Amino acid sequence: MPWLKWLPWRFLLRRAARAHGFLDPLALWARLQRFAQPSEVGEPIELLRAGALFHARGLINARVIQHNLDWVWPYWIERQFDPRDESFIPRAFSITHVNLTHRNWTAVGWPDCPELPIVDPRGLLTPCLDGWSLDTWIVTGDGRCLLPSRAASCRQRLALEPAPVVVTETEHDGLSLCARAWVERHDGVALCRLQVTARADTPAWAVLALRPYNPEGVSFIHELHLSPQRRSWTIEGRPAVHFSAPAERHHVSDYRRGDVHIHLRDHEDRDQVRCEVGMATAAALFRLEPGQAREIGVHIALGGRHRPQSGPGWDQALAGHCTLQVPEARIQGLYDAALRTLVLHAPGEVYPGPYTYKRFWFRDAAFIIQGLLCAGLGARAERALNRFPGRQNTRGYFLSQEGEWDSNGEALWIMHRFCELTGREPRQAWRQAILRGARWIARKRLSGTPASPHAGLLPAGFSAEHLGPNDYYYWDDFWGIAGLRAAAALADHFDAPAATEFAREAQDLEAAVARSLNLVAERLGRPAMPASPYRRLDAGAIGSLVTGYPLALCPPRDPRVLDTAEYLLEHCFVDGGFFQDMIHSGINPYLTLHVAQVLLRAGDPRAIELMDTVAALASPTGQWPEAIHPRTGGGCMGDGQHVWAAAEWVLMVRNALLREEGDRLILAGGVPRRWLEVGGRISFGPAPTRFGTVSLELTALGAERVRIAWRGAWRTKPPAIQVRLPGTRALTAQAGQDAVEVSLEGAA
Repeated sequence: MPWLKWLPWRFLLRRAARAHGFLDPLALWARLQRFAQPSEVGEPIELLRAGALFHARGLINARVIQHNLDWVWPYWIERQFDPRDESFIPRAFSITHVNLTHRNWTAVGWPDCPELPIVDPRGLLTPCLDGWSLDTWIVTGDGRCLLPSRAASCRQRLALEPAPVVVTETEHDGLSLCARAWVERHDGVALCRLQVTARADTPAWAVLALRPYNPEGVSFIHELHLSPQRRSWTIEGRPAVHFSAPAERHHVSDYRRGDVHIHLRDHEDRDQVRCEVGMATAAALFRLEPGQAREIGVHIALGGRHRPQSGPGWDQALAGHCTLQVPEARIQGLYDAALRTLVLHAPGEVYPGPYTYKRFWFRDAAFIIQGLLCAGLGARAERALNRFPGRQNTRGYFLSQEGEWDSNGEALWIMHRFCELTGREPRQAWRQAILRGARWIARKRLSGTPASPHAGLLPAGFSAEHLGPNDYYYWDDFWGIAGLRAAAALADHFDAPAATEFAREAQDLEAAVARSLNLVAERLGRPAMPASPYRRLDAGAIGSLVTGYPLALCPPRDPRVLDTAEYLLEHCFVDGGFFQDMIHSGINPYLTLHVAQVLLRAGDPRAIELMDTVAALASPTGQWPEAIHPRTGGGCMGDGQHVWAAAEWVLMVRNALLREEGDRLILAGGVPRRWLEVGGRISFGPAPTRFGTVSLELTALGAERVRIAWRGAWRTKPPAIQVRLPGTRALTAQAGQDAVEVSLEGAA
């Protein structure tokens, strides 16, 4: 309705706010904008929407949780609301109550099935995105309870064969529970399965509890029915949860009567409940005989029974992948878990998480697809890349969020990386998108006059949201250079004039960045690169390392990159990991690995120390949240299973064993000495590289020597190969050589 734009909205909004005693929202917004550089996009609407939804749940949490602390809540609430716990956060004037201390969960799933059930650190299973959960308890006749979310300790692990299974074991006072959660395919339908093994030293009951919450907080349940056969629950009018045996007792409750846990010893057996508030709870009870283990099975159809899932099995999904064998179980397990994380979160689109971040960003996608490619999962990577042209708008912008000017560079770079690692030319369906995407970067750049620190750069934007307020971020410019270079290399296959055009644009943008960085170096008195031309050195400088890793736009020992890394190591690390003060306010595993990769390129042995730090930060199931609370060790920001972090782990292991550097292949540059103890053996491959596919093997020959052998299916002639085992002298292989022996004597 065109007439709407003529209404005096600003006047009406201001008047309404003042009439009710509120601050003028438009004046407040204008003041907030003064902290950022002028930009055409204040903040991506997608992130504003996501933040609004996140805190809307937090508002509900604030209304429910603190007034009902006698309920059995998820692990994060039991910890975060306990004044005796180091996870405790005072509520005071907080408007919302959100999970800031234990944002950890692990997805289970089936290849190419978009539904991703999650399991929290104490076994709470949330089968459907943003939905209700299932918990398991034991209650005894003599008044004891085993409630995993309140237990002092528990053991959790990820079993990988034949499908990923999260195993959670809790024991206390003669009671024990083992909950196993996984997804399998049955008759074309993906089923989430929960198998519970319960044991008690006295007559007791195993309890399957339906909970109106998940690891983020409240998730409403209004209506529930137990089937006449007592073998399933219908939730909100839909058959949802099926038991392997009839419930022998059954209790329900609504919000006014309190948690069903309070009513487990009631004599009344009820089979249905309706709660107008949306806090219905239910419990199906199964008898336990003293000293005898009992198994109870549960399954939930994912995506609805009429939505067949035709994805491949795990063997097929991982066929031909790059395998790792190292004599250190922790490193091995994290690599194997990370591979499965990448597969699960690339069912077509790629997602950086199973819950909070189950949506698309070009930024995360570039790193995740790079992980898939380097792990030998090229077909899955290609399928994701084929969706990129459909996300490009008519202006040539690869759009996932407005105001993020890095996306075009990321899309073009990862397309080129695919062609490099597979030896293929760009697909016909990509070619128009490549040309339009590169020209968008060229058009988007600012004028080079008048001379200023941001002349010729990309505009101020939101960029990677953890770098700070809108600014002229070097992160965007380095991706722009890489994207233009990638477009030039890709266009060389089908449009030579465009290739020349893009190469010239890349050189011009690179020159503009160099001029800007020279001005910044004069201002700061050192070569380190801040986040933007107008920033001091701070944690946001982590974004400027992208020129060294992964883009390799500069030599390995570039003074600007290394000085930036040294600044970050000295000022922005906590307990051995990079602490991002801005927004994330936690230790970032994937950003720590970015610093490690820069050090690895430079031959700095501290890269191995950072790799070990990140390994130690992983959850017992081998996952990393986006950011980690430095006191609790739990997630404090973002998704509880961050797929970008899993991709970075795969890439770190790969580059530690073999990586490209210009026209050379570098072998063993990040291999820890402890892997080469007497009898130690390491193998890796087949690993895609730009030169062809390579398999690598390291074998300890006694205590003082190691044999490093490789096999390459080279596309043309073999590349120059250099062995750089840490603490030893670099060796260059002779033409035709496929193995060297390295002395470890005197090696660090």
